Amino acid sequence: MRKPHSLRTYIKKQYIPKGEKMKQEKKEITFIDAIEEVERTKHISKEVLIEAIESALVSAYKKNYGTSQNVRVNFDRESGEIDIFMRRDVVEEVEDELCQISLEDAREYDSRYEVGDIIEWQVRPKEFGRIAAQTAKQVVLQRIREAERGMTYDEYSQRQGELITGTVQRISGNTIFVNLGRDEEGILSASEQVPGEHYQVDQRIKVYIMDVRRTNKGPQVFLSRSHPGLVRRLFEREVPEIEDGVVVIKNIAREAGSRTKIAVYTDDENVDPVGSCVGPRGNRVQTIVDELGGEKIDIIVWSDDPAELIASVLSPAKVEQVIVSDTEKAATVVVPDYQLSLAIGKEGQNVRLAAKLCGWKIDIKSHTQYFENYDGADDADGEDIAEYPEEPSESEIVEVEE
Repeated sequence: MRKPHSLRTYIKKQYIPKGEKMKQEKKEITFIDAIEEVERTKHISKEVLIEAIESALVSAYKKNYGTSQNVRVNFDRESGEIDIFMRRDVVEEVEDELCQISLEDAREYDSRYEVGDIIEWQVRPKEFGRIAAQTAKQVVLQRIREAERGMTYDEYSQRQGELITGTVQRISGNTIFVNLGRDEEGILSASEQVPGEHYQVDQRIKVYIMDVRRTNKGPQVFLSRSHPGLVRRLFEREVPEIEDGVVVIKNIAREAGSRTKIAVYTDDENVDPVGSCVGPRGNRVQTIVDELGGEKIDIIVWSDDPAELIASVLSPAKVEQVIVSDTEKAATVVVPDYQLSLAIGKEGQNVRLAAKLCGWKIDIKSHTQYFENYDGADDADGEDIAEYPEEPSESEIVEVEE
């Protein structure tokens, strides 16, 4: 039967990379060297590792001696030397032989002992049996796994809402598993994928960290390619004015793979918020369009005036009038007859995204429908009416598509 390794030998063998072992062939590797190497390669703090080793030794002691209540572990942080002491309380009458010793017996070791003192005997870890040594190893492994899982959860929970680049590691059914680095894996479920996009193993993709959850198998990082936050982070990365806070993204409405509407705003009169997002010759927004696989992007200027905002968010359609009802947070929008289908969009997409972007309920009427049913705008009692020129300003509405 093979003799089990000691705890320190086990850590050296398991956690020091082969390259490091070769470099140190002629140099004796101390226990502290091994711990520091684990700290460097696994990114687990030295104190966590030492606590794991101390817990492992206590567990091994319990296997050999039946209790962990009367043991003290002394770990020298400098030399790596470990001392384990069995402890017993000095009492007049012994009630628990594992934790107590009579005053008479204690004075056989040292006549100076009194009731209430603690007597200690040193126990050598090498005296532990095979089962005890295996228990110690398992405790160390478990603590290292728990530390790694805790670090992964802490790291990615703090990065929730960020953009990250990963590599498609494997595909299981409709679920994509993305390697995020350091053997950490994220999950891109079918519901968070973009319709029409196809992924290949080893393909590099940008994903949005949507959620991080603790599970029995460790932390799980849930990713998204369809979340509006992905578009926000792409604009922050590509547009310096947004990253610097000069231009602010007020809201985003998205139907992934098809169309996105984004409303931007700035207090700086010398900055064109739409032009900043579009970039010279459209190169900034085109980079984002390419990353989204040709998804159309409408960029509009945010306004605190509801009528003006609603007229803008219906881009690329032209608007004649906006009749706003503040009490119901609803608006009736009048468009030229030939613009009705464009304002509504394919399967209602344009008006649906517009309503989501501005937060108002929008009812679109053609010029003919509105004036036939209402006999002119004067009949709209208690409602604000805003009229707009037939051609909107190019600086306020920009539609980008591949």
